[in-house]
Amino acid sequence: MENYISIARFTYEHEIFVLKHLLQKAEIPHIFKNEIAISILPFHSNALGGIILQVPEAFIEATEKILEDQQGSNSHLKIV
Repeated sequence: MENYISIARFTYEHEIFVLKHLLQKAEIPHIFKNEIAISILPFHSNALGGIILQVPEAFIEATEKILEDQQGSNSHLKIV
């Protein structure tokens, strides 16, 4: 089993929808820890530590590139 590393944290479920699609399109294995719990109890997000994006070590650079592209001010699909 690969070692998954936490590289990003999100407060609400809607913040990960575009990112999830981009990671799947790039065939990057990923886990959004706490996604289900926060979708059921969104006001508990801070108590649970948010939705945590975890990827294998080998995919950290590719994932960080996707995150940077989405956080850029010119992106029409900018993550909230």
